[in-house]
Amino acid sequence: MEERFGFLCGVVEGFYGRPWSMEQRKVLFKWLQRWGLNTYLYGPKDDLKHRMLWREMYSEEEAVHLKALIQAAHACGLQFIYALSPGQDIIFSNSYDVVLLKRKLRQVAGLGCKAFAILFDDIAHTLCQVDKDVFSSFAHAQVSVANEIFQYLEEPCTFLFCPTEYCNSLCYPSLAKSAYLKTIGEELLPGIGVIWTGTKVISKELTEESIKEVQEVLQRRPLIWDNLHANDYDSKIVFLGPFKGRPIRLGPHLQGLLLNPNCEFEANFIPVHTLGSWFRSIHRMRKYSARSDGSATKEESGAYCPEDALCRALQDWTEEIGKSVLPGRQTLPVEDKSSTNSEPKMSEKQGSHITTRWSHCKSAIDGPEEDCEIPKGPQPYHSSEGRPSVPCQSKGAPDIIPNETATVWKPCEIGENREQETQVLTQLDSASHELEASHETPGLDDLHLLVRLFYLPYEHGDKAQHLLKEFQWLKANSSCVSIAVKKGDPQKVDEWRSRALHFKQECDNLLHLHSRIIKSTNQAFLYDIYPYVWDVRNTTLLAKAFVLWLDGHVLSDNHPFGSWRNCFHWCRTIASVDLLGVEVEPWVFKGGISGEFQMMLPLGTSPELFTHPPPLFPASQSYNIRPFASKDKAELYRICRELHHKSLDPSHSLRKHPDLTGDSTAGPLLHLSPEYSFILEDDRGLCGYALGVMDVKSFVKNCETTWFPAMREKYPQGSYTEKATYPDSLLYHFPSLVHVEVLPDVLDSSVARCLATCLLLALKVNGSQGVFCEMLPTDQLHLEFFTKLGFLEIFRSDTVHHEDIVLGRLL
Repeated sequence: MEERFGFLCGVVEGFYGRPWSMEQRKVLFKWLQRWGLNTYLYGPKDDLKHRMLWREMYSEEEAVHLKALIQAAHACGLQFIYALSPGQDIIFSNSYDVVLLKRKLRQVAGLGCKAFAILFDDIAHTLCQVDKDVFSSFAHAQVSVANEIFQYLEEPCTFLFCPTEYCNSLCYPSLAKSAYLKTIGEELLPGIGVIWTGTKVISKELTEESIKEVQEVLQRRPLIWDNLHANDYDSKIVFLGPFKGRPIRLGPHLQGLLLNPNCEFEANFIPVHTLGSWFRSIHRMRKYSARSDGSATKEESGAYCPEDALCRALQDWTEEIGKSVLPGRQTLPVEDKSSTNSEPKMSEKQGSHITTRWSHCKSAIDGPEEDCEIPKGPQPYHSSEGRPSVPCQSKGAPDIIPNETATVWKPCEIGENREQETQVLTQLDSASHELEASHETPGLDDLHLLVRLFYLPYEHGDKAQHLLKEFQWLKANSSCVSIAVKKGDPQKVDEWRSRALHFKQECDNLLHLHSRIIKSTNQAFLYDIYPYVWDVRNTTLLAKAFVLWLDGHVLSDNHPFGSWRNCFHWCRTIASVDLLGVEVEPWVFKGGISGEFQMMLPLGTSPELFTHPPPLFPASQSYNIRPFASKDKAELYRICRELHHKSLDPSHSLRKHPDLTGDSTAGPLLHLSPEYSFILEDDRGLCGYALGVMDVKSFVKNCETTWFPAMREKYPQGSYTEKATYPDSLLYHFPSLVHVEVLPDVLDSSVARCLATCLLLALKVNGSQGVFCEMLPTDQLHLEFFTKLGFLEIFRSDTVHHEDIVLGRLL
C-alpha cells in the first residue's frame, strides 16, 4: 500500500464531544498542508450520522457541506478518509443492514470521497442471537462485512478497519493469544489496513518491539490512531505539549499515524505542528539512511527532538494568536456597532460561543423574534461607600457549564423574572465591552508558561511539576511555623517563609497569565483555552491563600481535634499513575494540575467544592484571596454595611453608630477568632470575606464574658442583638461555625466558592469534623450558595430563634 499512496500522517477527528465546525476543519486543512501532513479522517463520535444514526442518509443540505469539505481537503493535497461506526446496533447477518451500509458509503463516494474506514471500536464484544446462528465468532462477523464493503467499493487505495480489540490492554487474554485478532489477521483482505492505538488506549510510548508484535498478529503493518493529546475523558484537562514518545524508527513498521487530538480546536496548534516535524523527520531519515559516506548532518539523518519542535511551534503559535479571529473560526464579518441588530446570525454548528450564548438568552426571553435590540448595560456607578459598582448577578442568571468533554459551554434555563433576565443581558453586554476595550496579545513567554501547565497526559510540564513539589514541601514542613512552636529552628523557619514567598510569586505569575489570556485579540483561542486557564486560576487562588495561612495558624499534632497531616494524599512529580506501579490509563486520575493540588488538600476532591461552572462571559477582573489582616477591618465593616443595612431596624442610627452593622455580623468572629478569617479582594478593593470559629462552645462563652459586655457599653440599650446559644445536639457533630459574605457585584461566583473553601481548609487542617452557618429564613440566595458547596443538611430548632442552620461535614 505504501507504494500506492504512501505513509498516512495527519489528524483524525475521532473524539467524543461536540464536533468541529466546517470553518475549523478548513483551517485544519491549511495547517496540515503547511506542515507537510497528508491525511484527515472524519469520524467524530458524537456526529449522529456517523455512529448512532449511521443508517440515515445525509440530507441535501448536509451533502452539500460534506462535499465542500471533501473538496477543501483535496485542494490542500490531503486524503479525506470518511469513517462510519455501525457497530453499536448492526446485525451482521441482516442483508438489509449491509445494504444500508453500502448505500451510505456510496452516497459519500458520490460526493468525491475515495478513502473509507469502518470502525468497530468501543462496542460490546458480543453477537446477538441471530448473528450467532450465522457466524462462528464476533471477529468472523466483522470481517465478513468489512470484506464485502471493501469489494463493493472496488477496493479503494485506502480502506481502514478498526477492531474492537484495538490495543494491547483490550486483547483477551493477550495480544499474542487473542483469537479475535488472529481471525482478523488471517481473514481480513490484505488491502485493508488495521487501526491500532498501542499498548493502551492512550499510550505513553510506542516501541518497535510492540509494533512488530502487532504486525505479526495482524499480518500487516498497523495504522496508529494516536490518542496522546485526546482530552475527551476529562473536562478539566487540555494537552498543549509536543508530539513525543514515538521514535521515528517506527516509520517502516507502520502504515501511518493519525493524531486524535484535543476536543478544543485551538488547543491543537502545537500537537499538530510538532506532528508535522516528526513526519518530516521520518522522510529525512529514509532519504539519508542509504548514505554510506556518513556525511549526513544530525538534521538530515532524521533526528527528532520534541523540545526543539516545541520551540518552533511556539514561535508560530504566537503569530497565530496575534490574529483577530472570531470564536469558532467564524468567517462572517464583524457587525457594525452602530446597527441596532447587535446579534450576528450564526448557527450553533458554526461554533460561535458568543453567538450561542446570545441566541440562547434572547430566544428564551424574547421568543422567535430575531431583529430585537439587545438592552445596553448602564455605566458603572459609585456607591455611597465609594466602591465602584457593576450590575450584580441575579440568582436567576444562567450559568454556562461545560459538558462532559468541555468542548462547549451550555446555558441553563433562564428564570421567569423579566427583570432578572434583563440583568443577564446587561452583564453580557458590559462584559463584552470590557473585553473589547482591553484586547492584548499574549506573548511568547505567556504561551510557554501555558504549555508547561498543560503538557501531556503522562507528564506534567516543568512549571506544573515545580509548583506541585513546592506546595508538597510547604505542606509537609509547615510544623516549623506552627502556632504551637515557640522556639523553632530559625534556619528552618527562614527557609519555609522564603519558599512560601517564592510560591506566592509563582502563583501571582499564573494569575497574571489568566489576565493576559482574557485580553487576547484571538477570540477563537480565548474561548477554547479559557475554561482551563480559569480553572487553574481558581486553584491558584486557593493554594496561595492556604500557604499564606499555614504560617502561624497550624495547631500542634497533640491538639484534641486531631492531626491534619493524616488528611493528605500524595504529590505527582510526573504522574500519579507512575506511583502505583501498574499500567493504567490516564483517566484514572483526573483533573490535571488542579486535580493534583486538590488531592493534597485536606478536603480531598469534593466535586461540590472544586467543580465550578465557567462564568457567563470571560472577564478581565482579577481577584486575590488572603488571610485577614488588622488593616482590613474598616473595609470589611464597609462590606457589612452594604450587605446588611437594609435588614436592620429603622430605628438604628447608622450615622451615629457606623460600626453597628459590622459589630453585629462580623465583629465577634474577627475579635475572638481572627486566625480563621479570609478576605476576597479585586482591583477595586475588598469585596468579600469568610470568617470561622473552630470551637463554638468556647466561642459562646468568650462572647458572654468579653464581647457582649463591651457592646452593651458601646451601643444604646436594644441596639445590639446578642446571639442565642446553640443546642448540644448541633455542636456535637458540627462544632465549628462559618460565615461567608460576598458583594453582589462579584460576577464570578467561583471565587466566592474558593473563598469559602479556604476557610473550610483551615478548619479541617486543625481538626474540625463539621461546620454550620447561620442564615435568616429569607436569605434564600445564601442558602443556595451553601448547599452548592456541599452543605446539604438543614438543621432547624426552636432554640435558635428564627434562623436556619446549614450543616457541612468535613470528614
